[in-house]
Amino acid sequence: MLELFAAAVLAVEEVSTALSGDISGSLALVGYGLAAIGPGVGIGIVAGNAVQAMARQPEAAGMVRTTMFLGIAFTEALALIGFVLFFLA
Repeated sequence: MLELFAAAVLAVEEVSTALSGDISGSLALVGYGLAAIGPGVGIGIVAGNAVQAMARQPEAAGMVRTTMFLGIAFTEALALIGFVLFFLA
């Protein structure tokens, strides 16, 4: 995890130097990176809990699967909003 963070910091430094000191571009990159963490964790929680629910009640697997996909879609919408805001910034 720390290696990933260090790589992200190096990427932000490279981008900030490429933008010739424009701080808003590098802040947008950091913002999108942080915005992508939340949906990733959220999707992991939704999928993990769905697997547990299907293991406990296999007869309700169809309903749980449908609800899981809805939860994933709503959570992924947050990542897409962050992606759009990255380009608008």
